[in-house]
Amino acid sequence: MTDHVRLIAFDLDDTLAPSKSPMPERMGRALTSLLDAVPVCIISGGHFGQFRDQVLAHLSATDEQLSRLHLMPTCGTRYLRHTGGEWKQVYAHGLTQEERTDALTALEGEARRLGLWEEQTWGDILEDRGSQITFSALGQEAPLEAKKAWDPTGEKKEMLRDAVARLLPTLEVRSGGSTSVDITRAGVDKAYGMVRLSEQTGIDLADMLFIGDRLDEGGNDYPVKRLGIPTRAVADWRETADLVERIVASLVGTRA
Repeated sequence: MTDHVRLIAFDLDDTLAPSKSPMPERMGRALTSLLDAVPVCIISGGHFGQFRDQVLAHLSATDEQLSRLHLMPTCGTRYLRHTGGEWKQVYAHGLTQEERTDALTALEGEARRLGLWEEQTWGDILEDRGSQITFSALGQEAPLEAKKAWDPTGEKKEMLRDAVARLLPTLEVRSGGSTSVDITRAGVDKAYGMVRLSEQTGIDLADMLFIGDRLDEGGNDYPVKRLGIPTRAVADWRETADLVERIVASLVGTRA
């Protein structure tokens, strides 16, 4: 499984950490050990602040280890590397002001029309991430159980996605997390980010491994699988930690 792997990429929510929650200590230890063996990328629809609060604040890594960590917020429309003791943005492919305004207007208008604009929320429903506009039905900080209960079949989210997509034909409108809809430039998904990662690192896509919890068709990790990158599906962070610990043992044994 890891004989030819030169980089391992991870989804964030429900892969490295529970949704919108801190990365558990065990996962942090496993990820730090992995950085000693192979470069690592984290790619998610979330913004950099989410990466910082969920992962970096709970990762006891040296500057040398962090230099091998690639961060790709908003599905790789932004790319950051750790140099000189701080995180620096390598590039940002943002939406125009007009595109962002149109996306925000369409999301709120259609959510209200469909009866999906909730009054009791945990944080903002709409978020402008520069290169991505995100609708979170219960707010960015909603507890996991409330999110699971809001739309267990995904029907509400898909109804909103379809309605907004009809109003924004030049933009990409897709399902994000359990209660979210994301809007980006057309063609932007995690496959887009992985292609950019290959361009930035010079590592062939075939020599990468992607680990995520939504690799099923229709899931927000599926575009990576469709691209042909080797993948491993996990159910939650515990399964990821089990897998990473086995990978570390394998890589250390192979390179000893």
